[in-house]
Formats: sequence, C-alpha cells, structure tokens
Amino acid sequence: MDQLQIAGKSYNSRLLVGTGKYRDFEQTRAAVEASGAEIITVAIRRTNIGQNAGEPSLLDVLPPSRYTYLPNTAGCYSAEEALRTLRLARELLDGHSLVKLEVLGDPHTLYPNVVETLKAARVLVKEGFDVMVYTSDDPIIAKQLEDIGCCAIMPLASLIGSGMGILNPWNLKIIIDSVKVPVLVDAGVGTASDAAIAMELGCDGVLMNTAIAAAQDPVRMASAMKKAVEAGREAFLAGRMPKRPYSASPSSPTSGLIA
Repeated sequence: MDQLQIAGKSYNSRLLVGTGKYRDFEQTRAAVEASGAEIITVAIRRTNIGQNAGEPSLLDVLPPSRYTYLPNTAGCYSAEEALRTLRLARELLDGHSLVKLEVLGDPHTLYPNVVETLKAARVLVKEGFDVMVYTSDDPIIAKQLEDIGCCAIMPLASLIGSGMGILNPWNLKIIIDSVKVPVLVDAGVGTASDAAIAMELGCDGVLMNTAIAAAQDPVRMASAMKKAVEAGREAFLAGRMPKRPYSASPSSPTSGLIA
C-alpha cells in the first residue's frame, strides 16, 4: 500500500488538517472525520489540550487514541518561544515527540523566519523531538533543515491563510528532488485543485486548515480535499503524458482508414 511515512510511522492518509478557526469543537470533529486525516495539528497557544483545567478540551473531541496529534508553534516569533511551546506540548501529551515547528517573521505576512527556524530546529532535534518544519520555498534552506535532522520539510505554497494556491511550483519541485525526507505543502492552499496540483508535483502530502475551516461548508470542503489529495497522488504515480505544445497527437488510430 502507498502509505505516508513520517518519523517511522505509516499513515494511509496524505492529508493533514488543522483544528483551528472552526465554529466549535463539533464542527471541528465533523470536518476532520470527513477529511480522512490521521494527523491533526493543534496550536498549543490557542487550543486547550489540558493546559486550561475545567475548559472543554480538544482531546475529548478528537481522541489521541484515534489521531496522531501534531502540536505546532503557531504564533511564535522567536526560537525561544517555539522551544517553550513544544516542551510544554511534550509534557501535556505524555512525552509525545512528533511536532510541527514554525517560527514567523512578522504578524502581517506570517512569512517564516528561517534564521530562527534553523536555530530552533537544531535544539529540538538534539532534545529528541521528531520535527516537521514549516519553511519558505527556498531549496537551500530546505536542505539545511534536512541536514539538521528534521523528519519532514513543509514549504509554503503561498502565505498562511491566503488561499492563493501554489505560486512557485518550480521551487517546490527542486525541494522535492533535492531532499530525501517527506515534503508536504503547508500554507496557502485555497481549494481542492491546489491540493491536487501539490500532489501531482510529487509532494508527499498536504497540510491545511483555513482552506477547510473558512469554506462556506467546511465539512463538504474537507471531503473534497480528501478526494483531491488522493487523485493527485494517483496521477503522480501514474505518470502524466508528456506535454507537446506544438504537436498534436490524434487519440484514434491513423492506419486502416477508409479511402
């Protein structure tokens, strides 16, 4: 079976989804179920997973026995903030080691600060974390993060929450071809075709939140994203026909025609 391999564990779904921005926990649950995702991200600074006693917890809605939690550092603007956040996540989730690192550069664009990201990644890997890392679409930075020991590289398609889709497919393809760890598009996906394109390029998976949560019907969009990721992966494995910009090729045989 064609499974996604992350930090030594296999997953049937190549779609990873976030748990923020939904109307309530019930809508979150319904959308996650419709997506078929097995890995779900949670922003430790914004979502209760036990740090706020007496308040509703995401753990009750999406149990860790069924889903692999991917705590992330959304809202962190320095390596130090990110390190504190993920150390707290490991404590709250009983030693959980799989995390998503993101260190932002500014609150307007939410573009990654790669200098701080590299700094945090080095420390986290040394401390035994399995680090999936959000980064720019710079192939050189992607290779450096792999060399540090990150278990997955997650370049943006476009700015977080923009819905602009993949703006630089060429850089994504260079990253895919130059690193050996899984490459997952993270940020900027707006609709199902964006997810399919990412998979057709050869990405190992797609992570999204706003594209589903901000849709008019989040549950239906989650289902659409599931199908798009599966179709894109199938198309990549099948191998598309070559493009022939200046040469047509008839779909029917040209021999044995009636004179």
